[in-house]
Amino acid sequence: MEIKKLVTDLTVYEDRKELPAEWYNLLSIAYESAKKAYAPYSRFYVGAAILLENGEIVTGSNQENCAYPSGLCAERTTAFYASAHYPNVAFKKIAIIAINPQTKLTTPVPPCGACRQVLSEYEQLFKSNIEVLFAAEEGPVYKVNSVGDLLPFSFGADFLPAED
Repeated sequence: MEIKKLVTDLTVYEDRKELPAEWYNLLSIAYESAKKAYAPYSRFYVGAAILLENGEIVTGSNQENCAYPSGLCAERTTAFYASAHYPNVAFKKIAIIAINPQTKLTTPVPPCGACRQVLSEYEQLFKSNIEVLFAAEEGPVYKVNSVGDLLPFSFGADFLPAED
């Protein structure tokens, strides 16, 4: 038997003024996107902003539906829009922010498992890390260097049968 240790570097910005300008801008754009979320059921508003390799910034927010499984998280809304409009352009960075209008969130809210898997697909597709910044409306901001840091045992196309 062998025991292996997984290590993830997490950068913690206690004050948003510490963020590099590019990250501060991307988080601000994600915040504006969160305010546009359609979340009448959960009243939990999430926004995301992806910086593409070509310099474009794509945004999205969570979109709910009264048939709960039919909704979509902000990260996936943004990733799918980016891929549909810029199919051959790698994602460099994603900023995610969550707002709870009833209680001020102060702990950074990471992407859910499904969103981690979707973002992992794009990391694998482009063979390039996607830096992930996540935050709440107030409090510290967390950054990891790749989606793989958030989902170290992701499912990938390599597991599927090869084409004939």
